[in-house]
Formats: sequence, structure tokens, C-alpha cells
Amino acid sequence: MLALSKTKPGPGADLVRMDVPRIAADELLIKVERASICGSDLPIYNWTAWAPKRLRLPMVFGHEFCGTVVEAGSATRDFHRGDLISVESHVYCGLCTQCRNGQRHVCRNLKILGIDTPGGFGEYARVPARCAWKHKDRSLAPVASLLEPIGNAVYAALCEEVVGKSVMVLGCGPQGLFAIGAAKAGGAKPVIAVEGAPYRMRMAKRMGADLVLSPNDPALRAKIEKASDGALDIVLEMSGAPPAIELGLKAVRSGGRLSAFGIPPRELSIDWANDVVFKGVRIMGIAGREVFKTWYTTDALLRSRTLDPRPVVTHRFPLRRFKKGFAVMNAKAKNCGKVVFEIGGV
Repeated sequence: MLALSKTKPGPGADLVRMDVPRIAADELLIKVERASICGSDLPIYNWTAWAPKRLRLPMVFGHEFCGTVVEAGSATRDFHRGDLISVESHVYCGLCTQCRNGQRHVCRNLKILGIDTPGGFGEYARVPARCAWKHKDRSLAPVASLLEPIGNAVYAALCEEVVGKSVMVLGCGPQGLFAIGAAKAGGAKPVIAVEGAPYRMRMAKRMGADLVLSPNDPALRAKIEKASDGALDIVLEMSGAPPAIELGLKAVRSGGRLSAFGIPPRELSIDWANDVVFKGVRIMGIAGREVFKTWYTTDALLRSRTLDPRPVVTHRFPLRRFKKGFAVMNAKAKNCGKVVFEIGGV
């Protein structure tokens, strides 16, 4: 098979020919149909940040993918040849304290497909059956690789009730855009988006944001307070940018909630007493999705078209054009949403 592998240190990756994976008794072999680029794939491709310390090369990467089952291990249940599955990238052990208390997304022994074990940027992939979401039919096939990242946004937005509450989304990359859609689907009003890239500001409006503001607007705080009647209930921090995190903590009302999804590039200096303790702010760390609770919610939102992720998908490429796909994602202008590789003859 052909697969995109990180074969050596340094920027880039290689399209290589390799053997089709052999599965264990508790695994599925899937023919990959679509795989999308995540922001966390960029450090791997660019060989920056955490990637050099964590990856063991060579490694087929990519953790947002979907495909059709072509072989099911002898110890798997309820999976058959021809089933369409989306993949939960968090490989949990099922035995630790967290797993046994319904917190599999923060498993003590967590491994991530495409980072710690081979991933989905290839024609075939092996997947633990416990990490497979089986679709009822093929109606969601065009967006099935996106259920994993959409789940992040659904969990960030809907981990608590948002009906009638004011929500601010900081950062309108694909995850932030999905978060806008999730907040709107949950009944939030208004939904305020803060984003600096003009292209993504327009996309935020398409996803339903009631107000889109630039972080460089000198009247930013005043406009947020006016739009939320001075009481911003919820902040969804999806960027990881230190100024955005600071803005979110200062703008959220006392007793409000901040969902922390974005990963900052450095340690932060936070006014812990005044912006968190004395305000009684609830900070919710969003480490992926609740497995599989969030998947049921996400599936229902997509099937009902209450949440439509299609406007976020701006580029599709065959896997052989992976360099173009990563160039689009790496561009400073940020003139893209989600980039999807179409692999299995789609």
C-alpha cells in the first residue's frame, strides 16, 4: 500500500510503499477513504515543537480518518466487512482509574493513533475495535473523517448547557469554526467570534456567528460587553494564543465558564486570584472528546443537520498531493478551513 510516513528528522514527509498492516485479534483493518489534516499534524510535518521528542520514526501519521472495514479480528464484536467507521484517535487502556470512572479520554496510559502508533494517512490502517465508531449507514461518509475533530468542538461547547447563554469563541481555525456551529446548535445566543484572519472571519459568519471581531480592534472589550449585555457567560478558547487566553479570562463573567482547548506555545502568566479565584470561574480542560458520550451527541447533530460542518471543508486533495495540502495549512494568510485527503478511490 501507499502511505504518508515521517521517515526522518526534519521538515516534510514521504509517500512510501509498505506492507498492508496485519491486525491483532482485537483490531480492525480498514480501507481508508478520507483523512483530514489536524493542527497537531503540522508539528510532525514541520518537525517542530513536541514532535521531535515524541515520535519514533518511521511513523505513518494522521489521526482524523474514516474508512471501510475489510477485515475484523477474531475478538472483535459487531463489526463486519463493509462497515463504515470513523476513528476515535485516543487509544485508552480500559483498566486505569480514569477509564473505570468514565474518563477514557484522559486515560492514564493513553496513546494516540498517528502519534504513538501508526495512523491513517495511508490506503489501509489498523485500528483497535474499541476505538471504532460504526456508522448506521453511509449518509455521513463525506464528513466521516471529521467526527473526531468536530467532537472536540462539541465537547468544548456543550460540556454544560448553553441554551440562551452568551458564548465567545476565541480563534476560528477549523476547531473554532466547528465550535461556533456547536454553540449555535446548542441554543447559545449571541455567539461572538474573535479572529484575525479575514478569510476565517468570513467563515465564522457562515458558521453562524452573530458577531465577528478582530483581536486587533481597540474597542474589542467594549464591543464584547455590549454584545453580551455586560455578562459573557461562556468562553471557548480554541486558539492557544496567550493574549486570547488572557482576554477570555478577563471577559468572562463572574461564575462563568472557560473551555480550554488551544495549546499555548509557552508557559502563561495568569492573574489567578482576580481572573479565576475571586470570579469563581470554571475552567474546563478539553482533552479530545468524552469516549463515546460525545460521539453520540455529535452523530445526532450531524444527522439532523443541526450542525453542518461542510462549509469548514475548503480543500480536498488526493494523498499524492500531500505537499500541497500541508502548504495550504502552513500558509501564514490562513486562507483555508479544513483540508481533507481523499484516499480510497473516493
